[in-house]
Amino acid sequence: MQTPIPCLFMRGGTSKGPFFKESDLPADIATRDRVLLSVMGSPDKRQIDGLGGAHPLTSKVAIVRKSSKPGVDIDFLFAQLQPDKDTVDTTPNCGNMLAGVVPFALETGLVQAQGDTSTFRVLTLNTDMSCDITVQTPLLPDTKSPTSTSKQLASTARYVEYAGDARIDGAPGSSASITINFLDTAGSVCSSLLPTGQVKDAITVTGEGFSPFTLDVTCIDNGMPLVIFKASDLGRTGYESAVELNGDEDLKKRIEALRIQISLKMGLGDVAQKNYPKMTLVAPPRDGGSITTRSFIPHVCHDAIGVLAAVTVGTACVLKGSVCDGLAVMQEGATQHVSVEHPTGEFSVALETDPNNPQNVTKAALLRTARLLMRGEVMVPHAVWAGH
Repeated sequence: MQTPIPCLFMRGGTSKGPFFKESDLPADIATRDRVLLSVMGSPDKRQIDGLGGAHPLTSKVAIVRKSSKPGVDIDFLFAQLQPDKDTVDTTPNCGNMLAGVVPFALETGLVQAQGDTSTFRVLTLNTDMSCDITVQTPLLPDTKSPTSTSKQLASTARYVEYAGDARIDGAPGSSASITINFLDTAGSVCSSLLPTGQVKDAITVTGEGFSPFTLDVTCIDNGMPLVIFKASDLGRTGYESAVELNGDEDLKKRIEALRIQISLKMGLGDVAQKNYPKMTLVAPPRDGGSITTRSFIPHVCHDAIGVLAAVTVGTACVLKGSVCDGLAVMQEGATQHVSVEHPTGEFSVALETDPNNPQNVTKAALLRTARLLMRGEVMVPHAVWAGH
């Protein structure tokens, strides 16, 4: 016997995974986590017995519900799983999966389309972070015959448009644009935007297998806790491929020792078993952008960069005195458009700061895309969960 659970399988930005209504999952957290591990096929590096794609970017789950909080339309809980571990981490954010939340809510009838575009306020429960997400919801070509993938929208004769001209690096082709305007990202996991109280810290790192070394870092959290440092300070260019960096055992050993040490100063405690802070190497841009990055999440070098990591790197670029200051190529103006280069392209973020307090970021907006890949039921063994 197996238990069927309704879900939509969606791509959000450069990630993908199953999206669930909260009411379709067990209310008990321990049981829910066992179900999610079974759904994804973890722990197994190939995730052969589940929906996972054998990579952290494809080992993600979204849990969605209609919000009861005044002024909020949708609540979103993100869960990060790992292919070869039995962990379900609901501590961090994921800006990529976030891009699929409003399309999922429309497809499943949690909310109704508003017009040619529909904007809903989404609360990320992981970090109590809010954002306004706008998707395209045009009229059906034939309102008497709604498409099968949008039958939930028949009452309003509108559907979620996935086709369009918007392109994002890390996802092939083009899709309809989804705009995400973050409202309160500073200190999403940490206590503040600059959790050490400094825009730049010098830290001496010790550990087994290498001599102690000292380097400057910027510890910052504007949606995702990051530790940012110059690639050159560790003898790297910052232009290495993700494959090269993932094979660089000496570098990874040093980065992990740094992560464990600096996290205490950031007020994050022991992070040995946690997915944050992310570790980000930076270098001058070389493809016309603002800055070059190589992002570890936290032990594997990302082929691109996470949405909220890009927002946080962009924030460091506009802060005077950070490790990015003088490295990033920036333009003048109240709104700073930061192009964050990564191994497979770039990620653009629009940032606004308070003219009276340049370290107060008042707006962080970006463009993403998403697509519904499959709808149906995922099956879990009866022994894992017998259902409601």
